[in-house]
Amino acid sequence: MKDMKVAVMTGIGKIGYERRPVPEPQDDEVLVKLEYVGICGSDLHYYESGAIGGYVVKPPFVLGHEPGGIVVKTGKNVRGLKAGDKVALEPGKTCGHCEFCRQGKHNLCPDVVFFATPPVDGVFAEYVAHKADLCFKLPENVSTMEGALIEPLAVGFHAAMQGGARFGQRALVFGAGCIGLVSLLALKALGVSEVYIVDVVASRLQKAEQLGASAVVNGAEEDVAARLAELTGGEGIDLAIETSGSETAANQAIEAAKKGSVIVFVGYGRTSRTTLSMSLALDKELTFKTVFRYRHIYPLAIRAVAEGRVNLKGVVSHVFGFDELQRAMDLSVSDKEKIVKAVVKIG
Repeated sequence: MKDMKVAVMTGIGKIGYERRPVPEPQDDEVLVKLEYVGICGSDLHYYESGAIGGYVVKPPFVLGHEPGGIVVKTGKNVRGLKAGDKVALEPGKTCGHCEFCRQGKHNLCPDVVFFATPPVDGVFAEYVAHKADLCFKLPENVSTMEGALIEPLAVGFHAAMQGGARFGQRALVFGAGCIGLVSLLALKALGVSEVYIVDVVASRLQKAEQLGASAVVNGAEEDVAARLAELTGGEGIDLAIETSGSETAANQAIEAAKKGSVIVFVGYGRTSRTTLSMSLALDKELTFKTVFRYRHIYPLAIRAVAEGRVNLKGVVSHVFGFDELQRAMDLSVSDKEKIVKAVVKIG
């Protein structure tokens, strides 16, 4: 086990493969043989355009930040993990001493080192060495594919918890992509009574229904405001989570929201600015919350899957082999009608 296969982005829309040395774990690290890595929207954005804001890809670059695998070696100071353990890897290493880390808000650490965020390579590779404290042991009944999807599920739980999700509420999720679907699952796991989903892609709405949405609304075919008023008996929504990044959806959330309710913004738009119906938001005294990744969520998310509260496998629409990564990326970009969430089987 001297070298390993690594998938690298060699240019815009191009994937190749290299042989690189297998990393040696440091004293506080474990070496993980990766089995599954999810394809995230940020991977696709880098693949299509080569940059997200100020983060610019300089090839060869390794994408992928949603990994699950098996520990094969431990550093001498590691306790609680051993070779053979299945793990989900939290992808961000934080400084531990800045203002935000000291407050427990490590997702806001300005010095975070995050997989697949330039210049830091990701994990479309056979092995990775990672801090043991960021590798969470999976129960026997949770697979490494589900382990790979704990990362997006953590985003969904963070969004739901930012919004104060609780039993008895009516919630609305805009966007039935992966983050919208895991937000649906998180809301249901936290006891929200009714969860509605809005999207413009019929196949994604069908997936939302399969995962337990109370009702779905096709924004391309229906009057969203009228349909939501019908669904809620004119009472409105207690909590909305906007995952699509659409300005139209953001304003529909404001329109659908009950007075005094909460809207959580998760999705990034095509531009850095969004025009909102602020007069209506002020009249309703709405609370806006935002989400950046997650914090302290992995144990909760893993437990939710282990206890059967979350059908995480149900989010996956396609599984590709490691040698098919280029095809997986291309189809994920070009065929959003069919591919809701793709996962790559490494091992």
